[in-house]
Amino acid sequence: MNALFDRRPPPLLRLMLAVLLSLGLMFADARDRHLSWVRSTLAVVAYPVHWLASQPSQFARALDSRLATEADLRERNTLLEHENLELKGRMQRFLALQAENSRLRDLLGSSFKVGDRVLVAELLQVELDPYRQQVLVDKGTSSGVYVGQPVLDANAVMGQVVIANPLTATVLLITDADHALPVQVNRNGLRTIATGTGLVNQLRLPHLPKNADVRVGDLLVTSGMGGVFPAGYPVARIVEVADDPNSSFATVNAEPTARLDRSHEVLLVWTVEPVQAAPNTSAQAADRQLISMPPLDTLEQPEDRS
Repeated sequence: MNALFDRRPPPLLRLMLAVLLSLGLMFADARDRHLSWVRSTLAVVAYPVHWLASQPSQFARALDSRLATEADLRERNTLLEHENLELKGRMQRFLALQAENSRLRDLLGSSFKVGDRVLVAELLQVELDPYRQQVLVDKGTSSGVYVGQPVLDANAVMGQVVIANPLTATVLLITDADHALPVQVNRNGLRTIATGTGLVNQLRLPHLPKNADVRVGDLLVTSGMGGVFPAGYPVARIVEVADDPNSSFATVNAEPTARLDRSHEVLLVWTVEPVQAAPNTSAQAADRQLISMPPLDTLEQPEDRS
């Protein structure tokens, strides 16, 4: 009797309707970004899940620190004292260089940005596959985070914010295949572009001529071009310079100096004049904030005397 009065569509038709509806929603979201508010709402709803998922690792780290032996603690304390002494010595030199740089800028009539404001954020989720290299952090727009904001770890540049939700933010790492970062060689000031390769330990410098003055071991720092990353932050070290006979450019690879696969905390950086995103925080705004490749400077760069 139930079969006689059951007028529901057959399962195959319902499946086809569900598939068509899903494809329509994906097309609408990819084309016009109509569902950004849905993603933002779901991100807020999923925040407790991300927080709970991160608790086991945090508990394990806390337990590991409590179980450390007295000998290990003494050894760590000795190493930290040595490192602190070394950093204090370097700081004295940095303060002298900063004062000299400030005097030179005053003579040239240039403006000087004094210091950066930072916020510490913890990682909730990490994606390091070849197709997408990004992390989720536990700070969002409620903490002042904005799309395009630079993100660092204790050593160097990690990436930039591409999606900012009220309680969380998604950070695209510099090794993502869709990321490009204006850099310069710290030794001689030569400017170029560092692009991601999808590998967490490799960046590529694809636009350098074969006679470019680059060497293995050269430090790459942010050039400040593009208006997103402040100038002077470490990015990577060149690990390979090769001559490809099938290409008009040199094959130059670099290794990021940030600990992209090991950091547990990151720094969200505000400059004195940050590049603020538009009011909409959708993926479309994120796409506009991704660093574009400016034309390479062909002028001779001054030698770095530091």
